[in-house]
Amino acid sequence: MARIKPQALLNQSKKKKGPSRISISTIVVCNLVVAVVVLSLVTTYRHWSQRSRNTLETQSQRFEDTNAVSQQKNYDLPGYADISTSKGLITVELFKDASPEAVDKFLDLCQKDHFKGMPFHRVIKNYLVQAGHSSSSIPIEEWTAKGKLRGRLDTSPKHEAFMLGTPKNKGNNKDFELLITTAPIPDLNDQLIVFGRVLKGEDVVQEIEEVDTDEHFQPKSQIGIISIVLKREL
Repeated sequence: MARIKPQALLNQSKKKKGPSRISISTIVVCNLVVAVVVLSLVTTYRHWSQRSRNTLETQSQRFEDTNAVSQQKNYDLPGYADISTSKGLITVELFKDASPEAVDKFLDLCQKDHFKGMPFHRVIKNYLVQAGHSSSSIPIEEWTAKGKLRGRLDTSPKHEAFMLGTPKNKGNNKDFELLITTAPIPDLNDQLIVFGRVLKGEDVVQEIEEVDTDEHFQPKSQIGIISIVLKREL
């Protein structure tokens, strides 16, 4: 067997490649790439997080603005009305917050002189006086039967005497009527939308209540509303 010369062994060892070494520049480049990726992710997260907060703040601001507009609208609307009748003046407070739809309709009809000349066509003593351009669709027997029950039931502030309301079953503006109670009515909300109360002129209401009526509770003499003046303050 031939002997390998030392020079040949040296040459063979040089030909064997060991594990390659990573240069410093490669390490720096890799670190920069990682830093850029991390920075990009952080920036993206902050962007979408800020966008979400801005969206929530915008929605909240819109909601607050809507509420502010609604409150401002209610504040600007008249809260009182002077009802001039053939028996005298009745001043009422309107429940703008509790019954906004009925109050809005009432205010709109006042501006159109809907109530001018409207007669009180139904007067039930110790119960109510009702004004309208048409006869009520609620049967007389139902009104009087409810009147007999009123002393047996509990009442709430909305069921007190001298409350202003309109029948629920009147579906359009033409049939919008006014009704003022003259005694506590426990089941008032079954038939009426209460949207106000008398502040001054209870004696006028009682005077209307005392007029002579026929068997259908219709006044024998003409009594009606002359005009209605809306007011923001008393």
